[in-house]
Amino acid sequence: MDERNFWPSVVYSMKTTMPLVQVLRLVDGEQTPAMGFIYGAMDECKEKIAKNLDNNLASYKEIWDIIDKKWELQMHRDLHAAAYYLNPQYRWSPNVSEHPEIKRGLYDVIERLVKDTTI
Repeated sequence: MDERNFWPSVVYSMKTTMPLVQVLRLVDGEQTPAMGFIYGAMDECKEKIAKNLDNNLASYKEIWDIIDKKWELQMHRDLHAAAYYLNPQYRWSPNVSEHPEIKRGLYDVIERLVKDTTI
């Protein structure tokens, strides 16, 4: 790596990894249970990365693709969506996500918990 590219690469690395480190600190923290915050934190993380890179899709698309792939394969579960939906910090926020997968995740969790709906 030559000297001209070194510092711009460092800046790019910082702009893209700092939001991810914040999510990792949330998940690894012992002060607050993270379950109700993971979904929202990942959403916010991606938005921060985009903002840090001046909302230039070409700059952040590859990173978003990596995050989405890991999210879908390892972390995206109905329980995370339900916890997000039921978390008052997100539920009553003006920036709450209205993505259909959130309610679908909530309904699937409720369906698993309530075996007999005739009661």
